[in-house]
Amino acid sequence: MTELNFKRHRRLRSSDHLRQMVRETHLHKEDLIYPIFIVEGEGVKNAVASMPGVYQLSLDLLDEELKELVDLGIKSLIVFGVPATKDDVGSSAYDQNGIVQEGIRFIKERFPEFVVIADTCLCQFTDHGHCGIVHEGKILNDPTLDLLAKTAIFQAEAGADIIAPSNMMDGFVAAIRKGLDQAGYEDIPIMSYAVKYASSFYGPFRDAAHSSPQFGDRRAYQMDPANRNEALREAVSDIEEGADFLIVKPALSYLDIMRDVKNTVNAPIVAYNVSGEYSMIKAAAANGWVDEKGLVMEKLVSMKRAGADLIITYHAKDVARWLTNS
Repeated sequence: MTELNFKRHRRLRSSDHLRQMVRETHLHKEDLIYPIFIVEGEGVKNAVASMPGVYQLSLDLLDEELKELVDLGIKSLIVFGVPATKDDVGSSAYDQNGIVQEGIRFIKERFPEFVVIADTCLCQFTDHGHCGIVHEGKILNDPTLDLLAKTAIFQAEAGADIIAPSNMMDGFVAAIRKGLDQAGYEDIPIMSYAVKYASSFYGPFRDAAHSSPQFGDRRAYQMDPANRNEALREAVSDIEEGADFLIVKPALSYLDIMRDVKNTVNAPIVAYNVSGEYSMIKAAAANGWVDEKGLVMEKLVSMKRAGADLIITYHAKDVARWLTNS
């Protein structure tokens, strides 16, 4: 054989232990944030048809879910509320006894060790399904800011450890930061949905949260999926306004954006592995078309590799089990 001069990269792949030694990206339970959907009433456990394994739960049935998370080693969750009534200004979002606030109190009283993140938006609470005040078919930016700040204050008062505003109004981080500081919650961090695209991957979530727009869509405030530089402008603005974490949503189709954001700002980056990404894998796995564990783990590792420090994912419970048994 003629002498060849080439690199033998396979030397570092020859055994499982050796592969683990040189592995560059790791996924840990501490990286996972689990979303929960809390509804009003008693004895309510509604399966979300488009999201197998995900439920809307009333407070009296929440204990079992929380105990399971504790047993699995999941330490962080994000709370979404599904109110019994809605109006045109989303008033139950900033009701001191609104469903999100009640849920936060319930969790922190029974399981104070959880890091509880409050999703801060109006869309689940408005009868029109948009993330702000609407006048003659137009979403009004500045009047909405006051309501978002008010919502965040009541969430912090209820015991939220982190406020996560998801509305994509201009100036929402600045308004919420000012409101929290003036109310004495200057130590509560903001996990901003800084880079949130007007994506087709959100459909199943809207089933779970009952938050579909009743007219039009959200492209006037969520980002165009074709845009890259816009994401960096949004991210930098939110950091300047006082955000402590930045969320990129969705995650899987926007890994390039996630890496750009990670390289641009010095803050923890959160990938939101959204409902559509979850449901596609669940549907394919149910039909025996894919290896669910292999596909999920590869997907989440790709998010970590792209720059995510944390991942919001409906797969969290399954992943925690797999990590325990690996």
